[in-house]
Formats: sequence, C-alpha cells, structure tokens
Amino acid sequence: MPSCRICKQNYPQSQFISGNGPRYLTCVRCAVEQGMVSPDEVPQLFSDELVNARMSLFSRRYMPWALVLMGWILFFSLGNNIGVWSNIFLGAIIIGTLVTPVIHFLGTARFKAKLLRLTP
Repeated sequence: MPSCRICKQNYPQSQFISGNGPRYLTCVRCAVEQGMVSPDEVPQLFSDELVNARMSLFSRRYMPWALVLMGWILFFSLGNNIGVWSNIFLGAIIIGTLVTPVIHFLGTARFKAKLLRLTP
C-alpha cells in the first residue's frame, strides 16, 4: 500500500489523487487541505461527520466485546472474594459471554448495511 508523501499515512490506491508533480502520491485529505483539489472533485473523501458516524457505528458494534473482556478482568482482579456478589457477578459475566457472540452474529447484516450507507 502506498503512503502519502505529506502525512506519511498508508492508504489504498483509491484514496490518492492522480497527477504528477505535487499531486503525485497525495491522499485526498491532504490534497483538499493543501488546496490542490476542491472537496467536490474527490467523492471518496471522508468528511468529519462521516468519520464520526463510522466511528460510532464501529464502537456500537464492538462495545459488547469490550464490556465482556472488562468484566472478566474485573472479576479476576477484584470480584473473586465479595461473597454472594461474586457469584452474581460471575453469572452475569457468563451470560454476557454466551450472549455477545449471538448478538454480534445476528447484527452482521444490519452493520454491513449501515456501513455501506456510510461509505463514500
């Protein structure tokens, strides 16, 4: 994957503008920021609103996995010796561990549809 010569980030070839000289190996975001092209000329540019919407979509998709992992870490570090509450906490973590993959699998089609809508 080529890297942008201005910001030094790696992008797929579709995220670069074409041309020679200063336009060579310049990503669309740097090209718009440097004034080489207008935002209307590059439809593959991710605007800030689009980036925030995609980040929110991915965080909602993978948040249950992070919560289950954090729950197991908290259980093994703090929640072992709390008496009755450790058993309740263990039961909740086990249920969460079993339900999370099912919810993740069932939400795949909805996630892909929303991601396709948010892809320029």
